[in-house]
Amino acid sequence: MPTYQYVCKSCDHNFEISQSFTEDALTICPACGGELRKQFGNLGVSFKGSGFYRTDSAAGSANPKSD
Repeated sequence: MPTYQYVCKSCDHNFEISQSFTEDALTICPACGGELRKQFGNLGVSFKGSGFYRTDSAAGSANPKSD
């Protein structure tokens, strides 16, 4: 289950909560009753190195080896 981070627009209270994809986003701050907004951070997956791009695999097949 993914973890989401929320921050209150009124009191700046921030917290994390685990929610399933099918649950609605929270809208009311548990501390003051104000309006919440979801905070977005860095991506959880990072593609580094070779082999992740179309051009990485195409370079070897474009020039077949001659015998």
